[in-house]
Amino acid sequence: MDIKHINTLRELKENGYKPKSIKEELRQNLIKKLQAGDETFTGIIGYEDSVIPDVERALLSKHNILFLGLRGQAKTRMARQMTQLLDEYIPVVAGSDINDDPLKPISKYAKDLLREKGDDTPIEWMHRSQRYGEKLATPDVSVADLIGDVDPIKAANLKLSFADERVIHYGIIPKSNRSIFVINELPDLQARIQVALFNILEEGDVQIRGFKLRLPLDILFVFTANPEDYTNRGSIVTPLKDRIESQILTHYPKTLETALAITEQEADIAAEQKQKITISDLVKRLIEQVAFEARGSEFVDKKSGVSARLTISAFENAVSSAERRSILHKENNTQVWVSDLVGIIPSITGKIELVYEGEQEGPYQVAMNLVDKAIRTQFVQYFPNPDALKKRAPRKGEKPEPVDNPYRAIISWFDKGNHINLLFTAKDRDKINLLYSIDGLHGLVKKSFPHASEKEAALLMEFVLHGLASYSLISKKILETSIEFKDLMGSMLNIQSSTSFEDEEEDYR
Repeated sequence: MDIKHINTLRELKENGYKPKSIKEELRQNLIKKLQAGDETFTGIIGYEDSVIPDVERALLSKHNILFLGLRGQAKTRMARQMTQLLDEYIPVVAGSDINDDPLKPISKYAKDLLREKGDDTPIEWMHRSQRYGEKLATPDVSVADLIGDVDPIKAANLKLSFADERVIHYGIIPKSNRSIFVINELPDLQARIQVALFNILEEGDVQIRGFKLRLPLDILFVFTANPEDYTNRGSIVTPLKDRIESQILTHYPKTLETALAITEQEADIAAEQKQKITISDLVKRLIEQVAFEARGSEFVDKKSGVSARLTISAFENAVSSAERRSILHKENNTQVWVSDLVGIIPSITGKIELVYEGEQEGPYQVAMNLVDKAIRTQFVQYFPNPDALKKRAPRKGEKPEPVDNPYRAIISWFDKGNHINLLFTAKDRDKINLLYSIDGLHGLVKKSFPHASEKEAALLMEFVLHGLASYSLISKKILETSIEFKDLMGSMLNIQSSTSFEDEEEDYR
């Protein structure tokens, strides 16, 4: 018999229904998934050997859970996915505000209805997608919001005394009975509101405006918090923390490969973009490296964290930068160049919180520095380390060791006064021709990557220029419409002469 055709308590009993708590329900369904070798949390990358096993152990132990971690670490996503471990449908007393179990009613409404109609009590079926409640903790959240309050309008309409239990308007927690209930950013909840959760977690007692109700609510509580919030915006009061049985630490991707997989999964790239735009593994790695650099930067507030949303947004912006250029030039296909990473700056500045020194530097400059550091870090994964090629001072009695510098021809070309401007909106063919005009650049790339296609080689050639600039072997200047590469010494002399002229002009004034 299809359970959704069961409409009365009598039919439910005849079908052999037995009540079970939500924690037992989660436990049993998790055991089935583990025994079958099924994935318990889908699309959660990087937690396979850390967070997911901790969550599974907590659910098997029938624990309430506190996720501790910085922003963008999939805490809420994991909580929402727990609904997939619930039974597909559960029976509830029709019309109940708090999802009463027909065989274990707890509200006055359900008890009165059962007393009146007995086995003819109407039954409704609740899908697991409806068994999830969520509240963002903010300082203005009240006990009435979470637990409930006396409703004077209901009392007036029903002509009831305030002493009658039916005048109570239940808050979001009682309405989440037999469900998963999540409170995000728990430390932001005022201490007195946190205190109101004590008995709900431990004994199931609820007090509303003088009504002492015994409501054994059946809820799995999941809380999320930034661990740094204990000393920042607020704290979790100790007795509440003590009542949360499992505290699970989340983390950012530990490897670049994990970060790449997350961005690949989450980035929203349109079908026409995928057809027209090629984004190389090199550029993908540069984008991911920006987040790793930001998490270690002295200019970025580590207490706030650097969300995975930074690289997801940056990836989307990089593709869109290439797409915009192809639209302007009516090109059928193109690739994301290293110079297109200038287009990801808005994705960085909006996703990082700066410390005082960072604010003095300015968000734009900090973002540009992070991109440069990412290029510098990744450069040595593809080409020889320029620092390792510097001549070591010979010891007494030693002859200087000859150093074969693969970048000598390129640097010499710039030292002769040559320079190039890579326009952000340049056609691919124009950019390729410009890169091929630099002595030694194509030879270096072809030697390191002999099987690279013309466009792949051109991208690597551009990467070499950015890499050499990051190691201060040539100069790079980002203008409004282009990136200018020239020799380092000439750039320094120009800056000095410009400064001297300004000083003289100031003295004249």
